[in-house]
Amino acid sequence: MRKNLKNIGLIAAGLATGVFATLQLSASAQQAATAPLPLDQLRLFAEVFGQIKHEYVEPVDDKKLLTAAIKGMVSSLDPHSSYLDKTDYEELQEQTKGRFAGLGIEISSEDGLIKVISPIEDTPAFHAGIRPGDLITRINDKPVRGMTLDNAVKQMRGDPGTKVTLTIFRKTDDRTFPVTVTRAIIRVQSVKMKVPAPGYGYIRITSFQERTVPDLAAKLQDLARQQPDLKGLVLDLRNNGGGLLQSAVGVAGAFLPDNAVVVSTNGQIADAKQTFRDTYDNYRLPSFDSDPLKNLPEIFKKVPMVVLTNAYSASASEIVAGALQDHHRALIVGKTTFGKGSVQTVRPMTADTALRLTTAYYYTPSGKSIQNKGIRPDVPVDQYAEGDPDDALVTREVDYSNHLANTQDPNEKKEQEAREADRLEQLRILEEQNDKKTPEQRRKDRERKPVEFGTADDFMLTQALNKLEGKPVQESKSYSERKLAEEKPAPSASAPIVVKPALPATPGADATPASGVPGADATPAPASAPVPASATQ
Repeated sequence: MRKNLKNIGLIAAGLATGVFATLQLSASAQQAATAPLPLDQLRLFAEVFGQIKHEYVEPVDDKKLLTAAIKGMVSSLDPHSSYLDKTDYEELQEQTKGRFAGLGIEISSEDGLIKVISPIEDTPAFHAGIRPGDLITRINDKPVRGMTLDNAVKQMRGDPGTKVTLTIFRKTDDRTFPVTVTRAIIRVQSVKMKVPAPGYGYIRITSFQERTVPDLAAKLQDLARQQPDLKGLVLDLRNNGGGLLQSAVGVAGAFLPDNAVVVSTNGQIADAKQTFRDTYDNYRLPSFDSDPLKNLPEIFKKVPMVVLTNAYSASASEIVAGALQDHHRALIVGKTTFGKGSVQTVRPMTADTALRLTTAYYYTPSGKSIQNKGIRPDVPVDQYAEGDPDDALVTREVDYSNHLANTQDPNEKKEQEAREADRLEQLRILEEQNDKKTPEQRRKDRERKPVEFGTADDFMLTQALNKLEGKPVQESKSYSERKLAEEKPAPSASAPIVVKPALPATPGADATPASGVPGADATPAPASAPVPASATQ
């Protein structure tokens, strides 16, 4: 395993296309497979290229034309495969360091417009009040309809300190308005800690970066000193679009039994067939001098625990949540996650370009694929006490037109059609409700600010603490979450072969303590898994 990881960095990050991704970064390009090339099609391609060169209305740039052809070929495969030019490749490497220039929003395209997936916490876009689901119709008075996502990204980028004006259409308010945002260097602090109540800890992970595991270990050590009689812990993964997979393995390992399976991958090539346990070899990064989790207090393997998720918890976040849920180590509270269960490999093509290609699916420890499904919460809870009106606007993996199928779900197409019908109905209801709103209600909607996670106004966190304390919890009023709760999760029977449990379950132990939250008395799930056979602005 360590041999493979010397040259391959495993990443699960939201990238310049705004699509959440799980990536493998390879140190070098691999030799292409020996399958015969389709000569007739290549001849046709050359003929079309020649016709364009000789007959197009104006001269064309060969390199630009061929790059566009490569990009089109790769992006047609699925939402996460793409050809990375020099700028994209540099941005990918910057983001894993937790520092990049931009506005601080993750975006995608929808109906010819640019849709905000999520603002990144504590960034210019976040403080400007941009919300998930907002549609960007203009960038500095330039209409975005017909503009490629790459071009939109380039329009929004610029030197730190310069301004960009975005024209926003907000469906929930049924209004269009301008927002001016000052570009800045985005420095993402990946781990935050606080004590929301005596005896309880709160850890927020905003992304999985190179320093996430050491920073988490330091925060947990600090928490143990502040709260020696810790009674419960909340791990907040909301709006976390991913990051380094090694870091995700390490984060899960901080709370799981030693050598427990965290995730496995399965694809056609040998490198895609792997199982990752929470061992130092699997979460070690080049910047580590020693194992940051070595002297972690034992309490964090046992303390009752809740994980907070929402629709913007993706990739590496889903890996951590899925591992803790499958091992019965924590309850998942919040919303169903994004649902991206595939792995991409990034291989250099030239000195400054690379190919990002989907090469594998990943599976939770029980052998379950979350592709298009996401991690379902054990306790569905809304972000606001009055409910979440924006739920109908949420974009998940399954909403992308060329998403990969979940091979474990033979009824996926019918389920997708039913989900889309439900979503359209919810949008219709939302529009009717907007039409009936009074001026005062519209004013309140406009003034509603994004929730600052971890504060006293964080309703979902309050419900998580209630769960840990054995108090009543206000479950979700969301139609979509209730609908998902009614569906049975996909069976794991069609997953590849499973490995033996790392640790046997303790016979006769209670699955959960009296609070209903897994903790010291919880029985771990069998650590079985398949033998591995977003633009950020």
